[in-house]
Formats: sequence, C-alpha cells, structure tokens
Amino acid sequence: MSYLKKTTRLAFALHSWLGLISGIFLLLLGLSGSVLVFMKEIDQQLNAERLQVQPAGKTLPLDKVYRQLTARHPNLAGIAWLNPNDVADRAWEFRLYQNDGKISTYDLGLVSLNPYTGAIIREGYLRDFNPSLMHWILQFHWSFQLGIPGLLMATVFGITMLGSMVTGLIIYRKYVWRVLCFSVPIKANNWRTLSASLHRVIGVWTLLFNVIIFFTGIWMNLFSMDPSYWKKQLVPAPANTLITLNVDKLLAEAKMAMPGLMIRNIYLPTQPGKDFRVSGMLANDLELFHQPNSVSIDAGTGRITSLQRFEDLGFWRQLETSFMPLHTGSFGNTFVKVLYVILGLLPGLMSITGALLYFRRRI
Repeated sequence: MSYLKKTTRLAFALHSWLGLISGIFLLLLGLSGSVLVFMKEIDQQLNAERLQVQPAGKTLPLDKVYRQLTARHPNLAGIAWLNPNDVADRAWEFRLYQNDGKISTYDLGLVSLNPYTGAIIREGYLRDFNPSLMHWILQFHWSFQLGIPGLLMATVFGITMLGSMVTGLIIYRKYVWRVLCFSVPIKANNWRTLSASLHRVIGVWTLLFNVIIFFTGIWMNLFSMDPSYWKKQLVPAPANTLITLNVDKLLAEAKMAMPGLMIRNIYLPTQPGKDFRVSGMLANDLELFHQPNSVSIDAGTGRITSLQRFEDLGFWRQLETSFMPLHTGSFGNTFVKVLYVILGLLPGLMSITGALLYFRRRI
C-alpha cells in the first residue's frame, strides 16, 4: 500500500472518530453561537419593557452606582460596565466577576439598573435563566454550563474540530477545486448519497470560515488549559477592597488621557492590585478590531499605568484584537450577521452527515 493511501486511511479513521466524539457538542456550540450573533438585539426585544427606561434629568454618578453594586455583592473579583456608550433610554448593564471557590460553577453575574434612579431591573447569575435567557446561552456557549471543566471541554472540542478539518482536507483533497468550481453535484438518490454529497460540499465551502471560528475560539479560551487558572478558581473571592478615589474623577482622567476615545467598556476593580480601566475605539478604528485602545489607572493613586493605542501595538497584538469580532460577527452589518448565523449552523449539520456516513459503513 502506498504512503498516500496509508495517510488517507489514517486521516479517514481520525476524521470519523473526531467527529463522533465531538459531534453533539459541536452541534450545541453551533446552535448557541448562531443565536448569539444577534444576542443584543434579541435580549433587548425579549426584555424591551424592562430595559427601556424613562430619562429623568442627569444619570447617577458612576461612583454611586459602583458603591451600590459592591454593597449588594460584597465578594467580587471585579465589575465591568458593558454599555457605557448606549443610548439615554437604556438600562445600564454590569458584568459581575465572582468566584465561589468551586470549579463546578462559572461565576459570572449580571445586573441591569435604571441609571436615573438606581433601581435594580434584573440581577442574577448567568448560570440561571433569570436574569436573562440570552446571557444564559452566552455562558452555555463558553462552558456548557459545566463550570471550568466545561470551559476546558469547549476548548478541547474546538481543537478536535480543527483536527477534523485537517483530516477532512486530506480525505477530500481531490474534490476541493471541483467543489469550488461547482463541478460536484449534490446527489440525492438516497440518504446515503445525500449525506456524502452534503458532507463533502459543505465541508469545502465552509472550511475557511470554520478555521477562523474555531481557531479564534480556542485562542480566546486557552487560559482554560492553564493549571494556575484552575488553582485560582479554588480560592473564593475575598471581601471587596473598594476604590478610595472618586470613580467619576478617574473616568474623567481617562478621557483626558486619550481624547476622542469612544468608550465601550469600563472595568471597575474590587480587589487590590487591579487597575481602573476604560477601553474602546478611536475615530479611524475599524469595527473589525475589538476595543483596541485603553487607559489603565492605578485605583489607589490615580496615576496612569498604561496608555494603549491600536497603532502602537505590534502586528500579532493588532491581529489578536480582531479575534473576538471575527468569532462573533460583531464587526459587520445585518447581512454579515445573517451569514454568520447560517454558516454557524453548518458545523452541526456536518456532524449529523458525518455520523450518517460513519454508520452507513457499519450497515
């Protein structure tokens, strides 16, 4: 037997087993990921009455909101204001980073409040359907709602998908150009030929998209493979250590340090050693890059510790800032997002057709 035939047979065996092992999880990742492309739009539609507020004068000082949140949640690892650039009639939304000392839970929380009155609109853990179905799906997409082990599983299954694509490319190498030239018809004589045709054609046409989606997902989740990260999750978050300076003054200082910054995220530390940080976009930045500019300020002294502009980053760091938008489709218009939804469902279809092909050989 020639070396090429041996390689193809080995690739086929690996391709089959990788697909069978990770198939159901890839289906779940594809379904949840496709829904999350329109996460903000769906969440606001489902909760339109709750999340729309009536503007009434000036919004509350951020400092007051910060101290309200930390009083309600006395053991936090940190807080992120998710929508500081939102419109005046939208509730403010905050991500709560928590740690209960258990690896079986992924401790993210959400608080939405009225920025004019401070009234809490919704509050809870992302592992629960309340406060938000869409945020529950978001955490499910990250970790299958299985805590840190689930986060690692999602990373590993992403790696198996990359392996499946490499072995699939070896198996169907003779068909790639023909499929791209529409020279390979989809045969529907029976379920066997239909499965084989769909698997081949869809696999070729979605290869580049899937490489981008799964590589970026793996890269952003690499921390789940770090033993030190697991150890940190076994230590519950201690009592909050609050910012002693006025938060609004820190925000004003950050804006002065980087004029023209359109702020998309504000990180509010609750533990010593962490900086107050704002990040966002400058006028000439492309949406393809995720919040590539930032200002970090020592929360105890008010001294600027870091000033990061996209143009000053090295090539790899610039490329890294594109991973989140490329993974989620957030860089594009509605057409791009719809395309992401459709393409995001196809790995699940590939899993189904792949399973049918495997069992076809056993019948």
